[in-house]
Amino acid sequence: MTNLEYMSLNRTQRFFYKFGSIFVKVPLAIFHFFKKLPRTLGSKVKKAFSPFKNLGTWFLQGDILTKLNFIIMGIGQIPRHQIIRGVLNLVYEIVAILFLILVGIPNFIKLPSFGYVGSVQYETDTPPFIGYMYQDDSFMILLNSVISLAIILILVFLWYTSIRDSYELQRLGEIGKTKTDKSTVKDLVGKDYHKVMLSIPTLGIAIFTIIPLVFMVLVAFTNYNSNHMNPKELFDWVGLGNFEQLLGIASGGNSQVLFVFLQILLWTLIWAFFATFTNYFLGMIVALMINKKGIKLKKLWRTILITTIAVPQFVSLLLISKMLNQDTGVINATLKNLGLITENIKFLTDGILVKVTIIVVNMWIGIPYTMLMCTGILMNIPDDLYESAKIDGASPYKMYMKITLPYMLFVTTPYLISQFVGNINNFNVIYLLSNGGPTFTSVNGEMISTRIYGAGQSDLLITWLYKMSMGEVFKDYGTAAVIGIIVFVIVAFFSLIFYGRSNSVKNEEDFQ
Repeated sequence: MTNLEYMSLNRTQRFFYKFGSIFVKVPLAIFHFFKKLPRTLGSKVKKAFSPFKNLGTWFLQGDILTKLNFIIMGIGQIPRHQIIRGVLNLVYEIVAILFLILVGIPNFIKLPSFGYVGSVQYETDTPPFIGYMYQDDSFMILLNSVISLAIILILVFLWYTSIRDSYELQRLGEIGKTKTDKSTVKDLVGKDYHKVMLSIPTLGIAIFTIIPLVFMVLVAFTNYNSNHMNPKELFDWVGLGNFEQLLGIASGGNSQVLFVFLQILLWTLIWAFFATFTNYFLGMIVALMINKKGIKLKKLWRTILITTIAVPQFVSLLLISKMLNQDTGVINATLKNLGLITENIKFLTDGILVKVTIIVVNMWIGIPYTMLMCTGILMNIPDDLYESAKIDGASPYKMYMKITLPYMLFVTTPYLISQFVGNINNFNVIYLLSNGGPTFTSVNGEMISTRIYGAGQSDLLITWLYKMSMGEVFKDYGTAAVIGIIVFVIVAFFSLIFYGRSNSVKNEEDFQ
């Protein structure tokens, strides 16, 4: 549509045109993303391996110390006054090699089969007269293999940097210059200070995010469940078996698990949308009402709203859950005493009503946070913009749509995306309020016969994952890992696509 055609539309038509364009642009963005993905991955891989092209030059032109550094890390640094760095590299190499010999290689050998014998049963002289001698532990084999892989990657990185530094020190020595530990420390607290500070969170991300993520992805391809529980029983690789079970491929596409999965996935996205935008816009409206000129006792109103934040969320949710109970809840009892209802309302046991209840309760919890954030931003909008709009005869609605809302969206788009992603993984509200209930009892008129791990109609993917992995009757870590991968893909999709296309990123310099 041309600009002239767009200007000829009325306000309602423009709104629906903009709303519809979202559903056109996002699929196009997805298409272009996957279209560019092979080329992007190829360039990233090429860029990752490009530094190693210099190894041949360094080996051929390097002196004896540089050549020895290919085998013994730090040997080319210690004699050239880089004692601290050289010793640290040498110590890490020794520790890494010992760890790989004692732990890494034995576990890598067992990784294809996750071990040979899980446990051996033998008789004892005391009740229950049966004991177990544990041999291989599939869980530890997989975990140690992942840790060993991380240690190898770090070793390769340090090996490369050690050779590079040795060659640079050699070249400096050829022109009569040296670079001591003192100058290195000076650089670390000077021009390279940002690297020192970023190394700490990077290490934390590697230990607490990347390694567990890799471990979870690998578990998704195993049959790690209650029937194959370590250390008594070994588990094994099952390929795409868990994915096929969840997506209904294993049962001809008519799996009840697939039906439940799609229902929970749809509700997860609907919940994240309403939980994010109801809190956002209602919190903004509350902030506008309190900040409006002429409103008295502003501090009092803000304090009243902030008190809801002071109460721990799990306490509030558990209390509200008791209040909304169908049989013993105070709300149903009060409505009955007032004669407003004759039968108790199924706030948390009706499939549709429980979802509406959860969204409404989440407003009560989330609006104060948004109100506080919006209050600070609204105070920074220049009053000159509103004064000029009033002079031009703009109505309050027009000023909100043309000044307040665009300004708020420009500043808070990253916040909106993070809230949306956070609500996809909002475990507390669902689990503490409804425990994911009511449970699915039938699919297309047929009673549930396949294993759905206690899934409920108000469960999110994250709460369903919890029930799979922490269920009292049956635990299925493999399928739970598949759910975790799906959640990760959804979160990455919304984070990368929408964040990269937002004005907050593309036109960051405009907010000045």
